[in-house]
Amino acid sequence: MSADAGAAQAPGRDVDGAGAETALRRLQGDLAALSLPYALPDTAAAERTARIVGDQLGDYVLPRVSAMDAPLLAVVGGSTGAGKSVLVSSLVRRHVAVSSAVRPTTRRPLLLHATGDGAWFDGDRVLGSLAHVRVTEGSPPTPAGARTPREVEIRSCSALPQGLALLDAPDVDSVVSDNRELAATLLAAADLWIFVTTASRYADAVAWAHLHAAAARDVVTAVVLDRVPEGAAQAVSEDLRRRLQAAGLSSSPVFVIPETALDPDGFLPDASVAPLRHWLGTLAADAAARRQVARRTLTGALARALQDAATVLEAVRAQETERTRLADTAAACHAEARDRITAATQDGSLLRGEVLARWQELIGTGELLRGLQSQVSRLRDRVTAAVLGRPAPAERVEEAIESSLASLLLSQVQQARLETERAWRRAGSAPYPLSAALSALPPPTQQARRAEQLVRDWQGDVLDLVRAEGADKHLTARLLSLGVNGIGVALMVVVFAHTGGLTGVEVGIAGGTALVAQRVLEAVFGDQAMRDLARRSRLALDERVAVFLNEQQSVFTRALPDPSPPSEQLQARMREAAVAVEYLTGGGA
Repeated sequence: MSADAGAAQAPGRDVDGAGAETALRRLQGDLAALSLPYALPDTAAAERTARIVGDQLGDYVLPRVSAMDAPLLAVVGGSTGAGKSVLVSSLVRRHVAVSSAVRPTTRRPLLLHATGDGAWFDGDRVLGSLAHVRVTEGSPPTPAGARTPREVEIRSCSALPQGLALLDAPDVDSVVSDNRELAATLLAAADLWIFVTTASRYADAVAWAHLHAAAARDVVTAVVLDRVPEGAAQAVSEDLRRRLQAAGLSSSPVFVIPETALDPDGFLPDASVAPLRHWLGTLAADAAARRQVARRTLTGALARALQDAATVLEAVRAQETERTRLADTAAACHAEARDRITAATQDGSLLRGEVLARWQELIGTGELLRGLQSQVSRLRDRVTAAVLGRPAPAERVEEAIESSLASLLLSQVQQARLETERAWRRAGSAPYPLSAALSALPPPTQQARRAEQLVRDWQGDVLDLVRAEGADKHLTARLLSLGVNGIGVALMVVVFAHTGGLTGVEVGIAGGTALVAQRVLEAVFGDQAMRDLARRSRLALDERVAVFLNEQQSVFTRALPDPSPPSEQLQARMREAAVAVEYLTGGGA
């Protein structure tokens, strides 16, 4: 754990306003840089949560922390067709927001601020996740477009009291997902919510999901019940208040607007919106009340931000676990291939077919156990044939071993590749890393050449061991009589039949072939030296096989990206932020 993380856990850690802002900015930066590369069930939700929390920290929390006396931002949100835009225009008696019967009315959000309060909203200090578009007061409403851009339109409005800004947001239940996400972002940036619904839609589940979220964050919320039919106001409003109380919003004022025609100017009758205007004006006029609302919302927003960040942290941990699982799967597939190669090169399997035929050409096929001297003499005859230009049987054995062992290596590395690919496809969590890995793997022809080179290099290792062991004059004479290649081939045969002290009885699987090779080596080097040479040759082969398989395994593991930020780092940032929250909610801001 980092020193910063440990310090963040220490109770009573001193922190000031600058330190609190720094901690929150670090958390915001980590959430903005979030990368969840594996397709797990909670990935999309975690990414969305991270965006919303990060936007809220940048759009609302940090600006509010740095300026508790800034104007209150009241976000007007609600259901499709609830009349939000008409309400905003009616409150200021200006045509500032277009309304339409076509759903969704896709246009950029509109922020109205009082004359003289523009400095608070210029630049990217407030709602920094959105592009700011300044429009002069008196300009016609922005028409609906094909989509809702990640922009906010900012207008000065002389009809608003200082200390208050209104933001007309997209529908929370829009059929366009970008609109819904933008609405959630804007609601998370609010000091207070003006939630607009209708007599026929107030019980909708989507609306209540947002109202429950407001209660969880302790956001000051007013509910506007629009288009209430004549005679239904009391029954509908009473039912709405019961629901609000059950949701933890019993203190939320409810403003009822009856079903009515718009006046000649296209606004709701002033009497219908006057109570809401008065309530907002009262808050705006009282600096202490504004500060109280801002602190209450800030406290709730910070608490909820940490809760939501905790779900993001769990998602990051799940991603790290998945990466480890996929890497372990690749490792297991290649380890199994290595085990199969080891078994096939120890149980005599390679001493069949072409290898056995070429070995018998070298040592002769009759009376294998008649006597070592006879075998050595016949072996020497075949080795000296090279001087007369005839093919050397030892070289043909080496070639047969190279072909058989390379084929074994190639088949097993390809099987490991297919097993890893199948396992990753079944997991379904890493389609892009799998595609990247498969593209980065060498083609079969290149792998075949690599396997052949590995065998040749290992055969060179064996011959080097033979030469090194026979360095004294006495053994050199014997080696010269038998040939280094012939002795080396005998050592390879022993390696493929057994290792580490198997007796002549135990090598029956090789049909007596390895016994002759063992007796030749014992005659040249002695029993203990022969066993040591077999062990060292086996280790040299195992090491090269491990490198060969690890080269392919590493292609798979390198294709697996790490989630970002690491869970330990994100956890440390959250601990720092928790200390900042204690400071801010304790009245330090």
